[in-house]
Amino acid sequence: MTEPSAFDDVGRSAHGPASLDRPSVLVIAEERSAGADAIQACHARLLGPVAWTEAEMRLQHQGLCRAILAEASGVPDAVLERVLPLIADLVDAGDASAIIVFDPAQIDCVAGSIGSAPIELLCSPTTTERVASLYLALAPTAQRLHDIGGTPDSVRLMRLNEEIARIAETLTRLTRGEDEMSRPTSVSDPGLTYRAGPLLERPDIRVRDVRNAIRARRLRDQFFGPGLFEDPAWDMLLDLFAAELERVQVSVSSLCIAAAVAPTTALRWIARMTDAGLFERHPDPFDRRRAFMALSSHASLGMRNYVAAARHVGATIG
Repeated sequence: MTEPSAFDDVGRSAHGPASLDRPSVLVIAEERSAGADAIQACHARLLGPVAWTEAEMRLQHQGLCRAILAEASGVPDAVLERVLPLIADLVDAGDASAIIVFDPAQIDCVAGSIGSAPIELLCSPTTTERVASLYLALAPTAQRLHDIGGTPDSVRLMRLNEEIARIAETLTRLTRGEDEMSRPTSVSDPGLTYRAGPLLERPDIRVRDVRNAIRARRLRDQFFGPGLFEDPAWDMLLDLFAAELERVQVSVSSLCIAAAVAPTTALRWIARMTDAGLFERHPDPFDRRRAFMALSSHASLGMRNYVAAARHVGATIG
């Protein structure tokens, strides 16, 4: 005799009414997917799966649920453009959290369709990434803070936020100008040795120098192997700075490539750098499936002052 599934297609548990106390996850997918197993691992209730062709109607009449899991891999762009903005509206309204799973070729379409909504984006994720993302999406805010060190993924997110805060603080210091940079510091300041002193002038910045710095960073992987020198925040800052000097636009997918890390990791960095006020997202007026990324004016000034400070002490960009 076949053992009944833990969840059926309408969200009722085969194990009885007690499961109604569990948080529910609405799944949008063409068929039962790996997401169903991740939901079961998180002890949540599965609502669906709902086909993408029926998703618009379902989202407009959907009752309360803790999270939405949208399996977008293989779904036509035209369908994503109709459905994903509805999911983004629900998230922005605070009605649910959301996770979107997609293929690398869909990065620009997905990013362009959700705008700035705080949605977790998973590009070709592993089972561990699915479960970790669902766990964080389903946990109440207080529980998330309590369990922030409970999983490797949570630890990485915490460190990511700390790193972005550090970068933002550094750029803020660089934008304060000459007086701040020459201000005396205490003997115990660990950064005393590396202060550039007052900037007498800001030299012309050649885009070739920035691009050469990026190439030099990638050469390290050639000689030591990938993964040892991951620094996606700085790699993306350099790439956007070079693009600004060249007066060219950078798509989300292109910036993910520049980050030199897995797409899911790059997208998390992009989201958090945007939240930190370092990156800006500009929708493509000619193609709703695409958005362009750029440095904020604050980050741009910080990068220019960084290059000037590096030149002042005789250092190269990097």
